[in-house]
Amino acid sequence: MTQLAIRKAWKSGGLAQTILRTSATNLLIMVVSTVTSIVTARMFGVVGKGEFSAILFWPTLLAGLTGFGLPTSLIYNMKQNKGSAGDFVQAGFLFQIPVSIAAGIIAWIWLPVWLGNYPDVVIEIARWYTVLMLPIILGVNLIAALAQSTGHFHVYNGVRLYAPLFNVAGLIALGAIGHASLQAASLVFLVTSVLVMVWALYSLRAFIPVARFTVLVNRMAAKALFGYGSKVFGVELLGTLYAQFDKIIILSMLTAKDLGLYTVVYALSRVFNVVQMAITNVIFPKVTGMDKDKIIATVGRAFRLSLLLMTIVAIPSLFIGRFLLSLLFGTPFLEATTAFYLLSAECILGGGSWILASSFNAMGRPGLVLARQMIAIAVTIGFLFLFTPIFGLNGIALALLIGAVIRMIVTMAAMRIVFHVPMSGLLFERNDFRFLAERLQRKELGKGER
Repeated sequence: MTQLAIRKAWKSGGLAQTILRTSATNLLIMVVSTVTSIVTARMFGVVGKGEFSAILFWPTLLAGLTGFGLPTSLIYNMKQNKGSAGDFVQAGFLFQIPVSIAAGIIAWIWLPVWLGNYPDVVIEIARWYTVLMLPIILGVNLIAALAQSTGHFHVYNGVRLYAPLFNVAGLIALGAIGHASLQAASLVFLVTSVLVMVWALYSLRAFIPVARFTVLVNRMAAKALFGYGSKVFGVELLGTLYAQFDKIIILSMLTAKDLGLYTVVYALSRVFNVVQMAITNVIFPKVTGMDKDKIIATVGRAFRLSLLLMTIVAIPSLFIGRFLLSLLFGTPFLEATTAFYLLSAECILGGGSWILASSFNAMGRPGLVLARQMIAIAVTIGFLFLFTPIFGLNGIALALLIGAVIRMIVTMAAMRIVFHVPMSGLLFERNDFRFLAERLQRKELGKGER
């Protein structure tokens, strides 16, 4: 009976349960990503790790630059009941095909220039991997948004978890048979992504009727999809640049060794963003369509509790960060310990500000997020160019931390000015502890009844 009750609670569709499941998935993803970093670091060394990261980097960047806000727009329009899922998915997929071809051609031509400091074999692998992987990433992003908007979070979580899980399994298999190379590892990542996309398409087949792709695009659905997408694309474009500009700086100003060090400590620092990322991914589709006061109350409580929780977790974890770097990755990676500390603080602040910013998109005000991102990215890029030549990796981490602080300040100021939310109420609310106590008491009563 107890196991049945736990399973029923776990599978329920409430906000708290969905966040719990997504948090658990995020934790697993972080663990798997850390294991992947360990395996690739041990398999290829510091320099090889940097070269492999350079290969994986470009399709992710280009997908962010050419997404045109369609995944977020799909979620918003589905929640606003402005069309059917099939119409939106059809318009999105048919648009992304020529975009993938055009971006792939550009990448094929310019990658030798962008990776001018890397060996020819790395450039050749990066070319093929980028051209083949870009349409897959764009398709997976749209499928994940469809899963979110229809409440199929098991598919959404599966899309994000299964690919890295199969990746690390494939890497371990390559090492076991003695075929650990950049070419083989890249092929593993490509094949697993294809398999996961096929699984997701099959799981959501009821919302993606194949016959629909043989008819004309629904103009009203396309207009709604691209209309809202154009509003949020600026935000997402700046978000992509903000998230990836540090790697661009390393690729252009530093070495493959620096990129190898950075990708390891950056991935390890993202562990502190598990809960906040889950809240951001879940809360936007959940609160969209609610009235303004309900959105602000729900998002505000999620922000405060997540920030408190992650701070409690992070403080003791930072003391063992250096030990973990040495134990998991090897002593050569201890060179990036300071960068790890700075990136961990940036992760917590940045994750918290994104939770708050989700309320702007939910209320149809993505322009506020765009303004925030423009200010933050301008400051961050300026400090990246200033600090990197002087402090190297530590300069990049410091610039990102300053950018996270700016984003937090601007977001809270926008909440205060536009929505008249008291600043003190954003940071502390006595009822939050009462909310937690009631939740815990309710769970205890539920256990007693079971």
